[in-house]
Amino acid sequence: MDIHLISEIIDYGIMGTLAFMAFTAFYFWVERLLYYRHVNVLNYTTKEALELDVTKHVSIISSFAANAPYIGLLGTVMGIIITFYTLGESGNMDVKNIMGSLSLALKATAMGLFVAIPAIFFYNHLSRRIDVFVTEWKMHQKEK
Repeated sequence: MDIHLISEIIDYGIMGTLAFMAFTAFYFWVERLLYYRHVNVLNYTTKEALELDVTKHVSIISSFAANAPYIGLLGTVMGIIITFYTLGESGNMDVKNIMGSLSLALKATAMGLFVAIPAIFFYNHLSRRIDVFVTEWKMHQKEK
C-alpha cells in the first residue's frame, strides 16, 4: 500500500475525528444552555429527577475534553512513524523534508488541544450551572 495514501487516511481520520468532537461538544454546550433557560427547579419533586434532566449530555463534553489530546497525540505519533519510515525507505536526509513532515505531524496535537481546551470550558461552565440548580432546589425544599 502506498505510504502517501496511508498518511492521508491517518491525517483525515484523526483530523476528522477531532473536528467531529469539536462540533459535538459545542453543539451539546449550546443545547444545554438553551435547555437551562427553561428549567424551573420548583417543578421537581426530587433532587435526582432534577439532576437527571440537567446533567444529560454533559458527560459527552467531559469525555471529549479528556480524550481529544490523546487522539491528537496518536495522530502525531503516527505521522512521525510515517516520516521515519519514508526517510528509511528513501534514504533522503534532507532537513527541509524532515522538518516539513514533522511539523505536519504536530498539527494533530495542536488540533487535539484546540478541541480539548474549549470543551473543558464548556464542561466547567455547565457543571457550575448544574450546581446552582441543585442548590436552588435544596433552598426551596427547606422553605417548604
